[in-house]
Amino acid sequence: MEIIRVNSYEEMSKTACKQIVNQLRQSDRSVLGLATGSTPEGLYQQLIDQYKEGNVSFQHVTTFNLDEYVGLAADDPNSYRYYMNEKLFRHIDLPDNKAFLPRGDVDDPEKECQDYEALIKDAGHVDLQVLGLGLNGHIGFNEPGTSFGSRTHMVTLDESTRQANARFFPTLDDVPKKAITMGIDTIMESKKIVLLVSGEKKADAVNQLVNGEVTEEFPASILQKHPNAVLIADEGALSKL
Repeated sequence: MEIIRVNSYEEMSKTACKQIVNQLRQSDRSVLGLATGSTPEGLYQQLIDQYKEGNVSFQHVTTFNLDEYVGLAADDPNSYRYYMNEKLFRHIDLPDNKAFLPRGDVDDPEKECQDYEALIKDAGHVDLQVLGLGLNGHIGFNEPGTSFGSRTHMVTLDESTRQANARFFPTLDDVPKKAITMGIDTIMESKKIVLLVSGEKKADAVNQLVNGEVTEEFPASILQKHPNAVLIADEGALSKL
């Protein structure tokens, strides 16, 4: 795993943006895997700026997000579809029919998992996948104990994950208990993975990621085995290495 050390969250975001811009210059028909949460917000603003400056176009790009809460409609302000629309999609020229997320408000979430997996396969898999790192090592919503062989599936969210996301909801009780997520094996099929980590609170997780054993009890550890994974992290996140 390549480690790129940066001095700040802003530099992390700019460095990640360069990775994506370079990918799109290699192929303007790239398939991008996207993440949500607070970590990639700076990256998305950088991409918007690059688009507005005429340096990049998303007209022929396809995107797949990692996950979505079960039970939330696309227009729910707490859904990840809403987040992506607000933070990125509506500010760039990505066609609506090329921006994919699992649908959280379907009657049959299990079928939605299978359909989403098929969409990713039909697109030729992800060229560059953006990831964040959970305090417990989760990637996407793949919690500790998730099989490394997992494909897109429905998960019950760990209590620590729900608490970490509670700041986006009125109360902890409002945080959904289930989500649809790309599986670990699905993520690992990405041709390149860019992992973004910022802040001292993630330092223990980064240390375990880099120096710990590869175990399903710390899902992100599997990234040690990816042939083209890049960790972009600031001083705080790398302070335990």
